[in-house]
Amino acid sequence: MTAPFKVIIVGGGPVGLTAAHALHHAGIDFVVLESRDSVALDQGASLVLGPHNLRVMHQFGILDQLLAIGGEIQQSKAFTHEGHRFKHTTAARIFRQNHGMAPVAFHRAQLIQTMYDGLPPTAAKEKKYHLSKKVTEIESNSTGVTVTCADGTTYSGSMILGADGVHSKTRRLMRELALATNPDREWDPEVPFAAQYRCMWCSFPRVTETGLGTETQNKDKSVMYLAGVERGWIFLYERLPAPTKERTNYTTEDVEAMAARFADYPITESKTVKDVFAERFTAGMANLEEGILQNWSYGRVVLVGDACHKYTPNAGLGLNNGIQDVVVLCNGLNKALKNAGEKPLEASVLGQIFDEYQKQREGPLRTDARQSASVTRMHAWANGLYYLAARYIMSMEWVESLALNTLVKNGMKKMWALDYVSVDEPFVGAVAWDHPLR
Repeated sequence: MTAPFKVIIVGGGPVGLTAAHALHHAGIDFVVLESRDSVALDQGASLVLGPHNLRVMHQFGILDQLLAIGGEIQQSKAFTHEGHRFKHTTAARIFRQNHGMAPVAFHRAQLIQTMYDGLPPTAAKEKKYHLSKKVTEIESNSTGVTVTCADGTTYSGSMILGADGVHSKTRRLMRELALATNPDREWDPEVPFAAQYRCMWCSFPRVTETGLGTETQNKDKSVMYLAGVERGWIFLYERLPAPTKERTNYTTEDVEAMAARFADYPITESKTVKDVFAERFTAGMANLEEGILQNWSYGRVVLVGDACHKYTPNAGLGLNNGIQDVVVLCNGLNKALKNAGEKPLEASVLGQIFDEYQKQREGPLRTDARQSASVTRMHAWANGLYYLAARYIMSMEWVESLALNTLVKNGMKKMWALDYVSVDEPFVGAVAWDHPLR
């Protein structure tokens, strides 16, 4: 008797949990291997979900729980580093008009915990979500895959879905498999992404009304502030002396030194970085890699999210694209398994699914990558053109409105939803979704 199709998800963060939900609703067996020893460590900052992906959360049945902990972004302001405010817009009005909802900001740990808690009882998360599982080896053949972890445990299945982030172990092992069969094969380098900026972030008790977002701009430096339901978050961006592919592990002293360099930068009319940093709950710091892989899959292994494409976070597009990766991939898997009936999916069929998934996603991903890179460089005045765009063009409300009513609107309406989960449409605006839920 043929074994049921089973997906091994490497990485239990928000993209891995999206995959768990999507596979469960397709009736596809799965197991999640998370390297950390906790589902939701309170280490990160904020994450933003757009209306298109809140629709996907509605398909999972967890939208109400998420909206209870998230803050809809209502307005945005921009300051120079001397404190001059040169922009104040209410983009949320246009989002709600067009799409029925504005983007919503979440504390990362709360979002992950809510997604984990929202897995249905029938998903048996106690048996399917495993902590402290550091993947060390992948074996793949014509019939399936086996993953070995550092603690000696092994997990077997039909395919591997790598959702383990920018420093993906799955990506490294997939590359080794590909080059072992053909050392002359063209492939992405072992460290594929380079960083031109670094970021320090921290969370603290909210100091303004929920839904306010601000940016503070300067030459090669910028600050972002977001106000959620309970917490606020700041992100300090700084251009590196030179682009690097080296992974830097920043210390507490590095975090404090960067906060000191930005101490007097305003985040509102009355608050500065030093005011909120002094009240911080958590803080962290990392380089900001950027890039898109050429090779997203090999054999029975496929990558999603930051494992195959990485953006700077200024525009909030990283997680949103990771969720869309999972949706497109799971739509393809579900269709293929339904068509196969009782027959197993051959590696060649999986390869076709993976290739089609990459083909569908590459266009929107490259558009968003350009947008993320441009926003980062405008905020940090990377050159004279970016300075003019940030200070005197994009600061005009009619220009922002034009962008939201053309480029953003037309891109968002095309985003995917699971085509096998039928629910009522949660957000109805002037713009019809290309992939309606019912």
